[in-house]
Amino acid sequence: MTRHFLNLSDAGGDAIAAMLNDAVARKNARQAWPKGQADADAPLAGHMLAMVFEKNSTRTRTSFEMAMKQLGGDSIFMASGQMQLGRGETIADTARVLSRYVDAIMIRTDDHDKVTELAHYASVPVINGLTDLSHPCQIVADLLTVMEHGKTLPGLELAWLGDGNNVLNSVVEAAGLFKFNLRIAVPEGYESDSNFIKVAKVAGANVTLTRDANEAVAGADVVVTDTWVSMGQEHAHNKMAAMMPYQVNERLMATAKPDAVFLHCLPAHRGEEVTAAVIDGPQSVIWDEAENRLHAQKSILLWALGKL
Repeated sequence: MTRHFLNLSDAGGDAIAAMLNDAVARKNARQAWPKGQADADAPLAGHMLAMVFEKNSTRTRTSFEMAMKQLGGDSIFMASGQMQLGRGETIADTARVLSRYVDAIMIRTDDHDKVTELAHYASVPVINGLTDLSHPCQIVADLLTVMEHGKTLPGLELAWLGDGNNVLNSVVEAAGLFKFNLRIAVPEGYESDSNFIKVAKVAGANVTLTRDANEAVAGADVVVTDTWVSMGQEHAHNKMAAMMPYQVNERLMATAKPDAVFLHCLPAHRGEEVTAAVIDGPQSVIWDEAENRLHAQKSILLWALGKL
């Protein structure tokens, strides 16, 4: 059965735990190595990844290209505007064709239904590099970062501030899989997808919604935010005004635990969702988080291709 990675639940908690352990081991084994050198076992030698982009990217493109290189494989960058997909070829036909050429497909797009359709018709693994609904690859990297900084996932106290977007949906999903406590502070009308919350609660996660940023962050182990206006959305002044009480600043971070860490998937808008003092401060681990996209995605690729 083809292993697709469209949401965290496609793999499940045990498989993601295995990915995290593999990512730690591979990252540690590469200390002081040139970044372009393949891992000692080169487990994906001869394998090819197609990377389809309908949205701009820095971290997703670079980390997946480097992931394949370090695993001994190779990748093809495909901008949708330069493909027949951008001229009306169906997703189903694109999936069938690419499956004849490559061993796996990663896609970064808007509508999650596109990824679901691509996976339905592809005979090779499809990996969600981001959709408007979810961002599972980012959250595997975030979990890896949290663990590296001495946090245990079960019982973790995580606070989310700001917009109920795709990244938050995947955080909610992770809370259900790893049984950590999630406090979400968002303005009314900007909540995350209720279906993700229902599933997480059934799985045993403690998910709390509040309008009070201080209530969410008080005693937190991890504080997370993201840009308020996502890629492809028009700059909405009403939304920005509603979000301002949820800005992560030094005063708010001071209510978290003294050893709390700050996460942001980037790109960041200093002075909007987070102040420069926080994002560049001692509790920020965003550069570790960004690097861990590479290490996490190596393990996601290995799982999807049946090597893990």
